[in-house]
Amino acid sequence: MPSASTGASTTVDAVPSVPAPDAPAPHAPHALDAPDARMAPGGPGYRRMSLALFLAGVATFALLYSTQALLPLVSGDFGVSASEASWTVSAATGALALFVLPMSALSERFGRRTMMTASLAIAVSVGLMVPFAPSLGALVALRAVQGAALAGLPASATAYLAEEVRPKALITAIGLFVAGNSVGGMSGRVITGWVAQEWGWRVAVGVIGVLAVACAVAFRLLLPAPRHFTPGSLRPRVLARTVRDHLANPLLCRLYAIGALFMTVFGAVYTVIGYRLTEAPFSLPQGVVGSVFLVYLVGTVSASTAGGLVARLGRRGSLYLAGGTTAAGLLLSLAGSLPLVLLGLVLITAGFFAGHAVASSAVSHTATRGRAQASALYQSAYYVGSSAGSTLGAVAFHAGGWAGTVGLGLLAVLGVVSVTVFGSHAARVSSRRGPALAR
Repeated sequence: MPSASTGASTTVDAVPSVPAPDAPAPHAPHALDAPDARMAPGGPGYRRMSLALFLAGVATFALLYSTQALLPLVSGDFGVSASEASWTVSAATGALALFVLPMSALSERFGRRTMMTASLAIAVSVGLMVPFAPSLGALVALRAVQGAALAGLPASATAYLAEEVRPKALITAIGLFVAGNSVGGMSGRVITGWVAQEWGWRVAVGVIGVLAVACAVAFRLLLPAPRHFTPGSLRPRVLARTVRDHLANPLLCRLYAIGALFMTVFGAVYTVIGYRLTEAPFSLPQGVVGSVFLVYLVGTVSASTAGGLVARLGRRGSLYLAGGTTAAGLLLSLAGSLPLVLLGLVLITAGFFAGHAVASSAVSHTATRGRAQASALYQSAYYVGSSAGSTLGAVAFHAGGWAGTVGLGLLAVLGVVSVTVFGSHAARVSSRRGPALAR
């Protein structure tokens, strides 16, 4: 697609092959002429890498949202309201948003694979402690620690892909990682729903902990060692300058806002949907409510095909389609018919995962240096949106029922469209002023 639509296509592909300023001069011509040695579909290591990061995505979302489908049971066990129980989700996503930037700095120094391995190891260890939480406060605290541990994974994963995968395959590779997120979110909710119906929510989250342990072990065994990672500095001044540069980039800031707004919708809908479906007129049992999350499979498909969508429609066209699909699903979910509600959830899920895959891959494509920090800022905004959506969605549901939650979601989608329209206008203005000013 034209470079003006991404703001980076004229520079990113060239960056990895350009030698560092302090590289020995005799090697410079060879570096410039060498073929791209990074992974590509069908090439050595690509399938192992894809499966490893897919499993990491499964573990991340299964752990991060392990209590979301169980909120009605948590409310009943501790005698708390929906908004109070929602903190078991918001604490995890909020901690992730808070710690993702410092964790990304550590990955610049110690390596992507090392950081991802350590993050998963700590998160799964805490996950095995969650079932024994004696009170809501203890549960929220454990979930916050778990979210902070998981903060080392998302930004490191996208930075790893940006360094180890050829640019033309980057959107597809990140889409597969996001697809793993959707499978983790789905399997966690479906499994917990049926297990909790028979043995309670504590056994259910314990089962998710065991599943995450298996994913973490397989991830570490499968992921190829990085070949293109260069350690960076941990000096606060260097990190602050990198972050400042990213925040001064209008395109990156728009992508951060889009990620946060999409996740606000998703967090609100899936935090509250369990309450709606267990109450009249649906009155579904917990196992059936958990099975509703099978619609995440739609997200697996929409995320993994994001590359083809961008190829046909461009990034902004893909974001418009994702936003429109999400809005249509929100409106359809207002119906009193269960099949229509489920269809609405399908559209919401498809739109969200497509939009997330497009926006997150655009961040990795746009950042020419400090990719871990660029991805970390996106992840931070993304999970701030998740935390806000979980809390505000529950508040809106308490105040106005499902219609209140839908209203919140529609406002967030309107924000996505507005930011994208502004980006289109800015790109046109920049292109008229000259390629050097285009963003």
